[in-house]
Amino acid sequence: MTRKKVGILACSGEECLGGTISRLAARRVMEELRPGRTVTLCLPLYIAGGEEERNFAKEYPVIAVEGCSKCCVTSATEKFSGKVSDTINIEEMLGEDVALSKIVSTRDLTKEHQDMVKIISEEICTKMDAIK
Repeated sequence: MTRKKVGILACSGEECLGGTISRLAARRVMEELRPGRTVTLCLPLYIAGGEEERNFAKEYPVIAVEGCSKCCVTSATEKFSGKVSDTINIEEMLGEDVALSKIVSTRDLTKEHQDMVKIISEEICTKMDAIK
């Protein structure tokens, strides 16, 4: 069975750890766990009017990876392209204290942070694999 590509639209928030985890998890899925099966979409470009990003999200399934409960990714997708196929909310999965904690530079990520990235990237894969 040939599976269609899935878009991952990750949080672009820079002020909290949830945004960083969402972007690192999306990249891990794209490069290591499901290469060739996914693309990442750029939320700032998407919001600014990126037609290529918006059109992809109209034609292919998209998983929104929210860094916090603001749900900016889902809101933007539904405003410009339609319903998301699924959503992952880091704040719900890892807790508000983790998601909203101060940003950690990617140079300073601890094993605990890397483990969080693994949890979220594996959840993205689970949701991707459920998409027909």
